[in-house]
Amino acid sequence: MGLMARAATTSDAFNAVAEPRRREILNYLALQERPVGDIVTSLGLEQPSISKHLRVLRDVGLVRVRRAGRHMLYRTNAEAIRPLHEWTKTFERYWQHQLHRIKERAEAKAKATGNTEEKGNDRDRNRN
Repeated sequence: MGLMARAATTSDAFNAVAEPRRREILNYLALQERPVGDIVTSLGLEQPSISKHLRVLRDVGLVRVRRAGRHMLYRTNAEAIRPLHEWTKTFERYWQHQLHRIKERAEAKAKATGNTEEKGNDRDRNRN
C-alpha cells in the first residue's frame, strides 16, 4: 500500500494549525493585534521563525496584517478560524457525551458501593 503525500502546511487552515507554534501564535493574537516584536518576546522564538509562521498563517487567511508606521501589526481573522471551531465542536459534543456517560456510571457505582457498605455496617451492628 502506497503512502499518501502530505499536503503542504500552507494549503489550508487545518494543515497550518497542525504546527504547535502556529497555534501558540494564534492564541497570543486572539486577544489583540500585536507587532512581530511582541510575539517574539512573548513566545521566546527567533524573529525569523515567527515571521515564517506568520507568513503561513497569513497565506491561509488565519491572520491579517496592517502597517502602522514602521510596524506590521498582526491579528486573528475570526471568519477564517470559524471552520476550525465548527469542526472541533463535533468532537466536543462527542467528548461531552462520553464524559456524561462516565459520570453516570461512576455515580451508579458509588451508589451501589454505598448501599453495599450500608448493608455491611448493618450486619456489623447486628453482630454486636
